[in-house]
This record gives sequence, structure tokens and C-alpha cells, in this order.
Amino acid sequence: NAEFGKQWYQRRVRGSLVITPEHEALKENLMKLIQKEINPRCEQWEKDEIFPAHEVFKLLGDNGFLGISKPVEYGGLGLDYSYEIMAAEAYATIDSGGVSMAIGVQCDMATPALAKFGSHHVKENFLAPTIAGDYVSCLGVSEVGSGSDVSSIKSKARVEGNEWVINGGKMWTTNGTQADWMCMLVNTNDNPNPHKSKSLICVPMKSKGVAVHRKISKMGMHSSDTAEITMENVRVPLDNLIGEEGRGFQQQMNQFQNERIYAAAGAIPAMDRAIQETIEYCSQRKAFGKSILDNQYVHYRLAELQTEIECLRAMLYQCVEQHVAGEDITPQATMLKLKSGRLIREVADSCLQFWGGMGYTDDVFISRMYRDTRLMSIGGGADEVMLNVICKFMGTDPGSRS
Repeated sequence: NAEFGKQWYQRRVRGSLVITPEHEALKENLMKLIQKEINPRCEQWEKDEIFPAHEVFKLLGDNGFLGISKPVEYGGLGLDYSYEIMAAEAYATIDSGGVSMAIGVQCDMATPALAKFGSHHVKENFLAPTIAGDYVSCLGVSEVGSGSDVSSIKSKARVEGNEWVINGGKMWTTNGTQADWMCMLVNTNDNPNPHKSKSLICVPMKSKGVAVHRKISKMGMHSSDTAEITMENVRVPLDNLIGEEGRGFQQQMNQFQNERIYAAAGAIPAMDRAIQETIEYCSQRKAFGKSILDNQYVHYRLAELQTEIECLRAMLYQCVEQHVAGEDITPQATMLKLKSGRLIREVADSCLQFWGGMGYTDDVFISRMYRDTRLMSIGGGADEVMLNVICKFMGTDPGSRS
């Protein structure tokens, strides 16, 4: 019955990952904040095609949600990464995917390498104000001619005195028009090995020579500002380097693992919501003398999709458990990203079909989900790149066998 269905949806299998009352309390408190302060404004932000990042991030920072697993000495809570997953699940309840994506950049894309490898100087000047919500961050990896092929980026930084002089540009930069600083991957030496020629540098976005070339109009994620950034003779202190010079590629690959886990953690609750709202709609909508849900194909198809979601959830929690234990999760996080991107597209497409003409309007969640989640198989490494990484670990890639 309907009541049983609602109770079942409230259950979440966590495998061997231990979820404590403290985990649940963090998630519940964040969800309450989202429902009170963020969701009532999402419709307007979607129309505006931007949201006030400084205002929203300051709200989250004041409540301790932007540095959950970051060091206490820089304003974080110092908790393990499993608590970040609770937050990611809560952010998935935001009615605009662009807002939750932008928060993910702040917490899990632009700052993990800084927290792990950065000096006291960069942590004090960039990490601490980002955790507090005083700064908005962005990640600068992709370029006009270099997307998922990170090793092929062309932006360069040379040393002059005690400064880096940076020239180049970045593309598809989430938070780009509002950011205070960029975690930028840039070539810093002429090593012929592209994996040893790059570094991560903290670049203040108000530096002379930094320009927002254009704000990019997108198919989905409307409330999130995405920009093309250019840099011409931008000077920043040598001390703004994150970790070792020439180790940026490895640091960014490490940072990508957090991004991929965050993406999956947010995708799963969104899929749960799509299934549940579709069940509710199809149980009320009638055609040919019975509800849409009464058609065997419809309820069987929803059962198939929910089964896939549960398998993905188990994979997520297993991956998080290994990450917390300090294991290398590169293959697992890559598989997780690949599967979540493909499954959320399948769920969105199937559910929208059952909504019929209503699903094609902007009046319902499933429509926004359909266009927003298409990004999952592109951003943070396209599906084809994920497959290539997995094949290398399996030893089936031609390059790994030569």
C-alpha cells in the first residue's frame, strides 16, 4: 500500500558503512536549513540563471556545512568523509541542481587538494575563508581545447622574481562569474612528461589580468553561473602554490575522486525522488479506465529502476568506506561516476515518459531533472574517459598491454 511504500523509501541500505545518529543529525539539520532558506528561492534563481553564491555560502558556512571533513584549525569540523556524504545527500534535496553543484565545487572540487597538500599560507588565506563562506571558489582545469584530456592543458605559469606570471584561460568554470579565487591547474615547467609539468596554484580572481570572457548559457543547471575565464600576465605570489611544483596533475587526479563520489551521492537521492514522485503521479493519473501505475509495464519498469538505484547505493557506501579507510579508490570512484551518470539519465528519461505531456513542462521536478542531470555523463570526466580509466585498471586498454 501507499503507506508501506513511503516507509520503504525512508529506509536506506548502508552496507557495512556505519551511519550513526550523529550522521543522521547532520543531514537532518542541513535539510531543514535547505527547506527554510534555499528552496523557497530556487524558482527565481532558475529564472535569473544565477543564484547569490556569497549569500548562500555564507549561510552554509555560518552553520558549519562547508568544511565538514576539513581541518579544525582552519574552521572545519574535522569529521571523516562519510559525513560529507550525508551532506551531499541533503544537498540533493535542493530544488535546483545548479545550486547543489556549485556547493559541490566549494566543498569537494576546488578545496580537497588545498586541504590535503597546501601550506599553512594557502590554507590560511584561501581554505579558511572558503570554509567560512566568505570566499566563493572555482576550479580551473578544462580549457577551450582541453576538456576531459587534462594532460593536454595549455595554460602556463613562469617564475619572475617571487611571483608566478600566468597566461591562458579556463572553460566551463562553475561559479566563475562570482568566485573570489580559482584552484588553477597550469603548466609550470617544460618537462616533456605532461604528468610532471603541472601545478595547482591559488589565483585570486580580482588579480589584474583576470577576466570573465563570457558567461555561458547552458541546456540545464540554469541557476549555476558557468564562465570562460581568460588570464593575461596575471601575477600571484610563489607562495600560492599548492603542494609541490610539478605534482599538480597527481593532486588533481586525487581531487577528482572526491568530485566523483559527491556526484554519485547527490544523484542517488535525486533518482529516489524521481521514482517516488512518478509513483504518486501515475497512481492518480488515469487513462483508459485505470491509473497509469496499474499498467504492468509502468510498475515493472519502476521496480527495475529502483533495483538499479539500490545497487548503486551499495556501491557508493562501499566506496566511501574504503575512502575513509585511506584506500586508493580510483577504480571504484570511476565506476561509480560512470554508473551514476548513465543510470540517472535512464531514470529521468523513463520517469518523464510516464508523466506524458506534463513531464515536458517546466512545472514539475522531473523536467528540470531531465535537463540538469544530462551533465552527469559529461562533467567531471566524460563516460568515455571513465571507461578508459577502468580499462587501464583491468589491463584491457591497448596502451596498458603494449
